[in-house]
Amino acid sequence: MRTRPRWPALAATAALMLAAAACSQEEAPPTAGEGPAATTTCASKGDLTMWERSGGNKQMVDMLVEAWNTKNPDCKIKLTYIPHTEMVGKIAQGIASGEVPDLMGMDLIYAPQFEKAQQLVDLTDRLKDWSELKTASKGHMTVATYQNRLFGVPLYADVSALFYNKDLFSRAGLDPTKPPTSLGELRSYADKISALGGDIKGYYLPGNCAGCNIFTVGPLMWASGAKIEAAGPGDEPLVGDGVKQVLQFTRDMVKSGNVHAGDRTENGETFHLQFGSGKVGMMGTGNFNITLAREQNPTMKFGIALLPGMAPNSSASFIGGDLVVVPKGSKRVNDAVNVMKFLLSDEVQVEVYAKALNLTTRSDMVDNKYFKAEPLVQDVAKALTVGRTPYTLTFFEQINSPQGPWLKLLQRAYYSEDNLDTVIADGKKEMKAIAAQS
Repeated sequence: MRTRPRWPALAATAALMLAAAACSQEEAPPTAGEGPAATTTCASKGDLTMWERSGGNKQMVDMLVEAWNTKNPDCKIKLTYIPHTEMVGKIAQGIASGEVPDLMGMDLIYAPQFEKAQQLVDLTDRLKDWSELKTASKGHMTVATYQNRLFGVPLYADVSALFYNKDLFSRAGLDPTKPPTSLGELRSYADKISALGGDIKGYYLPGNCAGCNIFTVGPLMWASGAKIEAAGPGDEPLVGDGVKQVLQFTRDMVKSGNVHAGDRTENGETFHLQFGSGKVGMMGTGNFNITLAREQNPTMKFGIALLPGMAPNSSASFIGGDLVVVPKGSKRVNDAVNVMKFLLSDEVQVEVYAKALNLTTRSDMVDNKYFKAEPLVQDVAKALTVGRTPYTLTFFEQINSPQGPWLKLLQRAYYSEDNLDTVIADGKKEMKAIAAQS
């Protein structure tokens, strides 16, 4: 069973440790063309050590490591999972002490923070000519790049999309082959599904989970032409009419009774179980929910569409997941680079990622025999073409913190009568102040 992605949590102390580690080491910049040409096999013998965060796509990572180990018995990867909330501090401590793994998986959203702190090996000259990178996930490659230097490649991808219950569509008199293509349609469809009564609701909003909301409500704003986070000092957050329009949409959904009352306390712990309950008509969630929903509710018929914006046929998605990177101090950089080449190879993209019905991390690998046999994966893969990943050095503080301005803004919009212009102005002020400190 695929495990759900846990929404990131980053302690303030870990951020301080990272800053301390950044000051503790200075290394010479990489030499152009350093290292032998990359292959998909060992550069040297002996086990490779790899760290990966818990709570991500463990099933996928385990399969990738097994595939490498089968092909490379002389330099197997020894994989260690680190609790997600401890990962940043663990890496910072390791870099400061010189006790680092040879390579590691990293929640992509935190990569710019480590890149700026010069705690990852600059791989630009080793990777820049790889043809595979031309079709690698744009969201991953954006955050793997800092000041035009490249520090990693995709490990796995999660994208957000609109899952809809075809059984409830039919019961509500809706065409199960025609999901909503705008937020106006989504509201209209939700009204009809909620009218079925009982414990059935047309939509789902996670009321106490910052990460769930950037994954599923953030794209509604992007699709409506808005920008959310401040990229850095002086950058303006919460820009565009789409911010207020989506906040009004969500407030109306709550007021109209289109979401369960219990949604208000959802902190992410049970987010992955909501759609498979069969009691939710439509929900923004991730590709991981295909397998989970089928295991949870085998007879339920459902479809997947892109998350819409205000205008008809507008759409967006959050591209999440992990990168594979090399921490400063790694003594096996050449082998780590070969692992990256292996992950991006045609064979692994098709026979490991796609065969397991996980998203490929290269867009040109979507047209494969396994996806052709599974229309839902083909549908969710379309989100890669409209997806984006926020790029900021203060993502946790602005967006993912349970006490941060993003969740405060949403909760005021969902559950209060506060003027939305005031709500947005307050959020904007707090986000700008956080970004100014970066």
